[in-house]
Order: sequence, then C-alpha cells, then structure tokens
Amino acid sequence: MGISTQWRGSRGLVTKGADGKVIFLYGEVQPSVVCSPLQVCDIELQGGEVVRDVLVGDTVRWKVEPATSGAAGGQAIHLIVKPSEPGLITSMVVTTSRRTYHIQLKSHPIQYMARVGFEYPEDVSAKLADVNARLEASTIPGAGVPAEQLSFAYSVSGSAGWRPTRVYSDGQKTYIQFPRSISGQDAPVLFVVSGGQNRIVNYRMKSNMMVVDYNIARAVLVSGVGWKQQKVTISRGGR
Repeated sequence: MGISTQWRGSRGLVTKGADGKVIFLYGEVQPSVVCSPLQVCDIELQGGEVVRDVLVGDTVRWKVEPATSGAAGGQAIHLIVKPSEPGLITSMVVTTSRRTYHIQLKSHPIQYMARVGFEYPEDVSAKLADVNARLEASTIPGAGVPAEQLSFAYSVSGSAGWRPTRVYSDGQKTYIQFPRSISGQDAPVLFVVSGGQNRIVNYRMKSNMMVVDYNIARAVLVSGVGWKQQKVTISRGGR
C-alpha cells in the first residue's frame, strides 16, 4: 500500500509543452489531471496509439469522450474529459495498443488543465541516442590535432563487411576507422605497400580504430585465408 500511495501522491516531472500543454513523464508517477465544470480537459496520447478501453471510476459525474487529430496512419487519440461539478476525485484507466495509463482526475471550481500530454522514456532514449550518434559522427577520434589539419584524401576499395568507414592522417600517423561491430580479435591484418612489396608496420587497435605509426600512401587490409580471404585496398589521393 505504501508503494502505491507514494506512486499516486508524488509530483513527478511535469514540464510545459507547446500551447501551454502540461506534459507528464509516462510511468514516473500517476498523473493528476485537474478539470473544471463547463470546461474541457484534452488528454492527448501518443500518435499512432490505438485505444482499447477507457475505464472511469465515477461514470455518473465524469464524462470522457474520444477525439482524433492528425493524418491517417499517425493519428493521435484525444480523451476529452468533463466533470459535472467541483470537488470530485476519481481514477481513470486507459488501455492502448502500446501501454496502460493510470490517471487521477480531480475537479476544481475554476482551475483546469486545458491540454495534457506525455513524454515517453523510449522517445527520450531515442533522442539521446540520435544526439550521441550525430556527435560521434562529427568528431575525429584518435587524432591529437584539429580536424582542419587532418588529411582525408584516401580512397578505399573492396567489399568486405569490415571495410573501413573512413581513413585520415595527421602527417605522422594514419587512422583507419572500422564499423563499430569490429573488435580487436577479428580485425584484418595491415600491410603497407612499398616498392612493390607488402610489409608490416607498427599499428594497434583502439576499439574500432586502427592507429598506424606511419603516414601510409598505399596499404592492403587482409582477413582470412584461401577462398575465404577478403582484401581492402587503401590509397592516398585515390591512386
């Protein structure tokens, strides 16, 4: 009982959205929506969510009607809530195709929330992942000099699944970045082409980055043996 009471009674994270919408973080606490007689409260659910059932504790003095907005295929369901008098408290359970909402309804003589919506943890996580991906894509790992001092004038040929995503040099070392799925155990072997011969130079793996202690002009990455062998060629200046 104590846990349930704490969940119902906590304020939780409430933010202000566009057009004065009150936004609750879904699942953090039980949202408390304040409505007023002769006014309507608009509770907006996630776009594309399909409502299965709406259950209200006091169906006599509270009216809940559905409405929709948006284009077909991404419509958002709105629950329009209207109390008949002030001083009422009841609960509402809304089951949908994605989740279940437990909402407390309160009525006040004059105060009310015109628009109510939700922020969803999975949406927040997706936005954070997108931000991190964009930040990672814009950074130049490994090199200790500004990006404008790096040379990206390398071409990569070959169709191996581990084919490097980019190659650059700071004038002393060459950095070969592989897909994130690669690990040090299955990384290819690097041979630098010099005088028509393949020779090994010092390099090391840091996560999905191969750091070569040499400013290479042409190199070959080799993985596997026999008919399973895969090769990728790296050339400076596209040669």
